[in-house]
Amino acid sequence: MSIKVMVVDDHPMWRDAVARDLAESGFDVVATAGDGEQAVRRAKAAVPDVLVLDLNLPAKPGVQVCKEVVAANPALRVLVLSASGEHADVLEAVKSGATGYLLKSASTEELLDAVRRTAVGDPVFTPGLAGLVLGEYRRLASDPGPASGPDEPDAPRLTDRETEVLRLVAKGLSYKQIAERLVISHRTVQNHVQNTLGKLQLHNRVELVRYAIERGLDDE
Repeated sequence: MSIKVMVVDDHPMWRDAVARDLAESGFDVVATAGDGEQAVRRAKAAVPDVLVLDLNLPAKPGVQVCKEVVAANPALRVLVLSASGEHADVLEAVKSGATGYLLKSASTEELLDAVRRTAVGDPVFTPGLAGLVLGEYRRLASDPGPASGPDEPDAPRLTDRETEVLRLVAKGLSYKQIAERLVISHRTVQNHVQNTLGKLQLHNRVELVRYAIERGLDDE
């Protein structure tokens, strides 16, 4: 099945060019939008697998769009495609639920690869930004927060394999790298992550990594 993609950008020529490149490469471009309000509305109607999202939007900022569409559809993957490489923008996007962050200086080939990887749940970041995001996960994990439900006595138990996959996710490995490390298929890694998210009642990779780091799994 082809990957359903929606492109959100307030510059018509850029938006159309990205949508055209994706369509010509076999992606199913189900919608486009030019402002934040329109993006939220159309994403709910079109139900894309991947939302390629600019942050600088009229009517509603990209980070708010990201929060709303992911809350409405937790299975949706958001790839931010932005001209800004500012660390604050990157971190805000990730905290809002974005799976990846790519600069607009990326080549068409890099964008196509990023959309494919985003669709299967891999985190995709312009080189140099992945370490920044992992560092922020660690900072968040060190902040005191409310007691977590999974710590309670009746918390669901993870299998040994799920714990192993979770530990590697917390170390910042991609699903492909985890599959190679454990000599299992990419889809099996995805299934373990989805099962773990369900058991722990978490919604995305950001929450999952924070959970793992809070429990010191990244140091094991």
